[in-house]
Amino acid sequence: MEKKRAVVSVIGKDQVGIIAKVTSVLAKNQVNILDISQTILQDFFTMMMLVDVSDLESLEHLQEQFEPINLEMGLKINIQLEDLFKAMHRV
Repeated sequence: MEKKRAVVSVIGKDQVGIIAKVTSVLAKNQVNILDISQTILQDFFTMMMLVDVSDLESLEHLQEQFEPINLEMGLKINIQLEDLFKAMHRV
């Protein structure tokens, strides 16, 4: 069976605990991180993760679990299927 993959993007002001909070939501939902890239530009934090969502019933449910982190930390966390991400960001 082919893996169903999604892209998680995280953008916001750099602060302690961003990676821990985002990855704990993924772990709680049995979502494996396949690849990760993270950078800080001045005090601006950006992270992109490619994750395996083959066993996930609903991306919307996962997105909802990121909302408290968005509010608490002033972040913008998005998850979308890899195919949709590629289509939207075609070079």
